[in-house]
Order: sequence, then structure tokens, then C-alpha cells
Amino acid sequence: MPNAKVLSEKQAVVAELTEKLKDAASGVLVDYKGITVAEDTALRAELRKNDVEYAVVKNTLVRFAINNCGMEALDDVLNGTTSLAISHSDPIAPMRVVNKFAKQFNGAKFTIKAGFMDGKVLSLDEVSALAELPSKEVLQAQVLGTMLAPITSLAIVIKAIAEKQGGSVEETASAEA
Repeated sequence: MPNAKVLSEKQAVVAELTEKLKDAASGVLVDYKGITVAEDTALRAELRKNDVEYAVVKNTLVRFAINNCGMEALDDVLNGTTSLAISHSDPIAPMRVVNKFAKQFNGAKFTIKAGFMDGKVLSLDEVSALAELPSKEVLQAQVLGTMLAPITSLAIVIKAIAEKQGGSVEETASAEA
């Protein structure tokens, strides 16, 4: 039986992990066995750039934390080497970055075990599908582009009409005023 100091340290780690998991928008559990230090450094740099927390975790401690969060379905994947990537802001970021690296290594030494979003466990197919989505900023830009398209088209038509009548848009606008 572990001494009281070790036990209290482990309980503190589980409490901290539980809070991180509850506050996380999403996360991914990964089997990282076999990646080199250089590959791990590149992965961590990419994750930091995308504001994703990443850490190697002990299966037993994560099991207690996920059970505290009500995600018992993840218990089955907690074996072997495990790391955890979580994001508090962009729910797609950890899946996108981890999936990119999993593809880069052809799944031989870096594989996605499972994922979760908003407290719900996701299947591997769902994680892969979400990983293929563009970033939040790209999606916002696409929506704004779609909203601006009719206005842009109208401006082009008005300019063409003004030029057809032998003047510029500015001259036409000042003549009407």
C-alpha cells in the first residue's frame, strides 16, 4: 500500500486531470509508442501553436479522472502508452493535429485510441471526420464570404453598368447627387 504522501500526490493529479477534462472542449487519447524525440518535439510544437495541451499520462490516473467525468467508455483504450491532447478553445484542434501526425506516421507508431467532445465519447470514425474539418477561422471566413457574395456581385454589376454608359462609378455617383 502506498504511503500517505504518494497517495495524496496521486489524488491531486487525478483532481487536476478531472478539472482539465471537465473544462476541455475536446480531447484525444493517443498511443505514441515508437516516435522519436525529434518527431515528439515537432508534434508538441504544432500542438502548442494550436493552443492544445499535451502530456503523457498514466493510464490508472486517467481512468480515475475520466470516470469522475462520466466517460467510462474510454476505460477500454487505457492500456499501453497513452498521451492526452486537450483543447479548451478550439474543439477540432487536437483532433486535426493528432490526425495529421497519425497519417504522417501511417498509424504504425502513433495511433489515435479515442476522443471526446463536450463530455461525450467519440468513435474513431467521428474523430477522423472531425479532424478533416477546417479550422474555426477558416469556417468563419467561408461564412462571411458567402454572406458578402451578393453584395460583391451587386457592386460588380453597378460598376459594369456605369462603365457601359461611358463613365466611372465615382462620376455616376457624383452626377446623381
